[in-house]
Amino acid sequence: MTYLLNIETATKNCSVSLAKDGETIALKELNDGGYSHAEKLHEFIKVVLEKGNISMSDIDAIAVSKGPGSYTGLRIGVSAAKGLCFALNIPLISINTLHSLAQAITIKEGYIIPLLDARRMEVYSAIFKNNISVRNVQAEIIDATSFNEYLDKNTVYFLGDGAEKCKNLISHKNAIFIDNKFPSANEMSLLSYEKYKKNDIEDVAYFEPFYLKDFVVTKPKNQL
Repeated sequence: MTYLLNIETATKNCSVSLAKDGETIALKELNDGGYSHAEKLHEFIKVVLEKGNISMSDIDAIAVSKGPGSYTGLRIGVSAAKGLCFALNIPLISINTLHSLAQAITIKEGYIIPLLDARRMEVYSAIFKNNISVRNVQAEIIDATSFNEYLDKNTVYFLGDGAEKCKNLISHKNAIFIDNKFPSANEMSLLSYEKYKKNDIEDVAYFEPFYLKDFVVTKPKNQL
């Protein structure tokens, strides 16, 4: 029996799940449009442990969403996960945020393209077919011809908060947009368990989030 704690803070959704042998048995998350991760994360961890009727000492490993995503959100999640792994002397597992987002839907055929909102008309994207990555994660500017290489071949399902940008630009007949899907610790459960069984773990001391792009500090407009 394997208990894994999954932490997802890469977007505005602050999400924690407790999984037993790859199946979510407790989930606590909040997606209220703001970033409340610093205030809510440890509270949510406590809640899922209580729901699962176990203690931190029963956890076999901790999985964290590694990005891409919000710089601040990723830092909060990874810092918490690393701190707990150090304290409990248990392994750290990292899960690609777009891979777990792709697990939010099940299709019979076609492509799944999870999209995370970046700046302006930019998104972070990956492409999956039959749960296998067919193109690496990229940051790209969306236009009317984006993803035509895949849309011309088969149905393409777009999901995530970045899909909203695409709706107004991509009008291909094979494009299907799925609303209200976002990265969640619920979809991390099976992915983290598969990695745990293969001992696919991170070096807790040196692991860093996958930002994809450098963090840019912008100056407020009213500041001289």
